[in-house]
Amino acid sequence: MAFLSVDQQWELISRGAEEILPEEELRQKLEKSRKSETPLNVKLGCDPSCPDLHVGHGVVLRKLRHFQDLGHQAILVIGDFTAMIGDPSGRNKTRPQLTLEETKANAKSYIAQAGLILDIDTLKIVYNSDWLDAMNFSDVIRLSSHYTIARMLERDDFTKRYQSETPISIHEFMYPLAQGMDSVELKADVELGGTDQKFNLLVGRNLQREYDQDPQVIITLPLLEGTDGNEKMSKSYGNDIGLTDKPEDMYGKSMSISDEMIEKYFILAIDADADTVSKVKKQLQDSSVNPRDVKRALGRAIVKLYHGEEASLAAEQHFDQVIVNKDAPEEMDEIILDSDTLIIDIITENELTKSKGEARRLVKQGAVRIDNEKISDMNFVLNPGKEVIVKVGKRKFLRVK
Repeated sequence: MAFLSVDQQWELISRGAEEILPEEELRQKLEKSRKSETPLNVKLGCDPSCPDLHVGHGVVLRKLRHFQDLGHQAILVIGDFTAMIGDPSGRNKTRPQLTLEETKANAKSYIAQAGLILDIDTLKIVYNSDWLDAMNFSDVIRLSSHYTIARMLERDDFTKRYQSETPISIHEFMYPLAQGMDSVELKADVELGGTDQKFNLLVGRNLQREYDQDPQVIITLPLLEGTDGNEKMSKSYGNDIGLTDKPEDMYGKSMSISDEMIEKYFILAIDADADTVSKVKKQLQDSSVNPRDVKRALGRAIVKLYHGEEASLAAEQHFDQVIVNKDAPEEMDEIILDSDTLIIDIITENELTKSKGEARRLVKQGAVRIDNEKISDMNFVLNPGKEVIVKVGKRKFLRVK
């Protein structure tokens, strides 16, 4: 196929990237690819230890999609074997190990969700257990000989744990080496990852040299903070916008981010082009423009990416009705109550909260309402015979008949 010029490709590839190392090598690879009409092998490793994806994961997935759109071969490496080791990136303690069966089950969910962003028809999907699980102990010893303990301890999280005398298991040193072997096996030209993956990506580059391959170029992408604006986006922190969230939840969560995060979300969450980002900057600097209006455009754009234009407009209308005007939505889940039931049990069993502990906490905080009246009694009982609307937090409703 005919590839775009290097400068044209570079404009898309560099959008939103934190680092491209080394830049000149990538330009050379792109030029060689264009002249030979041979696509680059662009690798992204994913950790299937957590099967729920959010727009933070979407940042690096969308960069892989950029390479697909430019005609290159995107390779999604399902780290089912490396997930058994557990990536120590950013960890201050040893991560629990998973079984191969657990990682393969999670991988199915990961691929389905990644398909919301990637072109599955042209995507090459591989499992690194195919080659890593086939290595014998001699292979592992040979692989280990290519790296020193001193170089491993250059890694920031290992250094901090070593200095604080926090245990580091030997198997954790194997994670970056195993990830590097993926690059050797696939003869990767480019590897993508978050900024927290920089060490691992560089190990892959070094191992390729040891195995007489041209070293891959690495591209790191910023980590997107969650809706709280502090911690990186994560379901465990409760600050995520899930790729499979309902449109109204996506929009509502987007509206909860701080004004300071708006520009970054335009760049990373919706992959806005330079003209759009420039326009957003000017709007945020203009005192006559309410940042909430810019955030509304952001919320619509996020929903549109995953659910379409019609859903984005409906989500905004839902937000105005439920949050701004504080009205109950016309459509909500319904249950029929046939006996006296604790409010704690009702909201937990109908998944308005994740646990009874969370339900109790929300009742205590005054975040649970029945027909818009706050409930403060943990032992409050709903009786059959009357239709009421239960509200939990700002966006969760249940009609109880």
